[in-house]
Amino acid sequence: MSELTDLSLKEMQTGLREGQFSSRELVEAALERIAQLEPSLHTFLHVAEAALQHAKEADKRSTIDNGQQLSLAGIPVAVKDVLTVEGMPATAGSKILEGFMPPYTATAVKRLQEAGAIVIGKTNMDEFAMGSSTENSAYGVTYNPWDLSRVPGGSSGGSAAAVAARLVPAALGTDTGGSVRQPASFCGVTGLKPTYGRVSRYGLIAFGSSLDCVGVFGRTAEDVAVIFEIMAGHDPLDATSAEVEVIRPERSGAQSKDKGLHGLRIGVPQEYFIEGMQAEVQERTRAAIAQLEILGAEVHEISLPHTEYALPVYYILAPAEASANLARFDGVRYGPRVEADTLWDVFFKTRGEKFGAEVTRRIMLGTYALSAGYYDAYYGQAQKVRTLIKRDFETAFEKVDLIACPSAPTTAFKIGAHTGDPLAMYLEDVFTLPASLAGVPGISFPVGFDSTGLPIGMQLLASHFREDLLFRATHVYQQATDWHKQKPNM
Repeated sequence: MSELTDLSLKEMQTGLREGQFSSRELVEAALERIAQLEPSLHTFLHVAEAALQHAKEADKRSTIDNGQQLSLAGIPVAVKDVLTVEGMPATAGSKILEGFMPPYTATAVKRLQEAGAIVIGKTNMDEFAMGSSTENSAYGVTYNPWDLSRVPGGSSGGSAAAVAARLVPAALGTDTGGSVRQPASFCGVTGLKPTYGRVSRYGLIAFGSSLDCVGVFGRTAEDVAVIFEIMAGHDPLDATSAEVEVIRPERSGAQSKDKGLHGLRIGVPQEYFIEGMQAEVQERTRAAIAQLEILGAEVHEISLPHTEYALPVYYILAPAEASANLARFDGVRYGPRVEADTLWDVFFKTRGEKFGAEVTRRIMLGTYALSAGYYDAYYGQAQKVRTLIKRDFETAFEKVDLIACPSAPTTAFKIGAHTGDPLAMYLEDVFTLPASLAGVPGISFPVGFDSTGLPIGMQLLASHFREDLLFRATHVYQQATDWHKQKPNM
């Protein structure tokens, strides 16, 4: 049954519709492959016991409805463990939420379930989405399927690795500063960060409230577009959810290879090709941009002059928001509690023992940036520079439709390579942070391999709410190349 797990999401949809196999067979194949590879990959924190029963119910419904199925009926998907799913644990990769069972399901997940998708399990992640390698999980490291000595990226490393290893055809992740795009690059899959506010954050355990986005991993732009269409749209349960119509990919030519990329203007920012980045990453990114030009796009050199400030700005604003958001985890309302004589000691001991080192570091950084006497100098100043970064993108999108650049400065690094050097770890997100600060959408997709056989990803960025252009350009590129079809030897 392993050949079923090799199918893309679109191929699964077609096969189910034509009766080539059942939902039960799809889920059985996924569970079988998870059982086979989990000991070496550690992509999942929880595998749903009820998944097979849900698959049988999906088959039963399609029989009763004479084959008229919901768009995702019977298709297994994975969900990053920072999104709540009723009946499944939600730990956010942290010991401070160990054993927590949420009483409700995140809107993004609920919409997939309403479309018939079967949540097969919750994936591993950096604790509270703080990390670029999935080494910060309180429940152990996730390994890259292309090379088990390498990280899968982070913080959505479990979801990226699960799709790359053909455990599931698609998985949800979250992207605060690059946590979908960077692991997509490291694992050789396609990953989307939508526009901020495009997908509901209701049911997402918050890290940085002005930055968090629910994203998706798939093998192709087509697969990602299917999930995105279902998740996206206004949600009254999320005050930051935008009431902006979703442009369906078919209306923008995203699923038409005949239209090509003629008339599409792509900007290449000089600031993203920096000294110290891996030479092969630059070569493959330049080659992919040349391929887009062959396919009809116009390529222009552009400048995003405040790019260099994105890293320090992000690491002031995101920890500041985290220090506020994580104040609620105190041993009283959620998860375990370390007993003590006084209430204050309960707080101190629970947080001191249950938060990991990286989360503690960011809470302290954020609290400092927000403290009296430093707020204006750090947090207030960072907000002003964030506005300048956002204006850079607005100016650029007056001249071009898309921006093309590397997803990460290197391919996947060795496990443990940056654990003693937080700044080196933070630099892994240098190319993804600006788009997050500006709130614009981005998609990462494979464009080649380095000399050791590790995947290289490139990202395309679009103006607010123009995910359709991302799908169009990536789909046309993937029709002309086969990098996305390569898979790890597992």
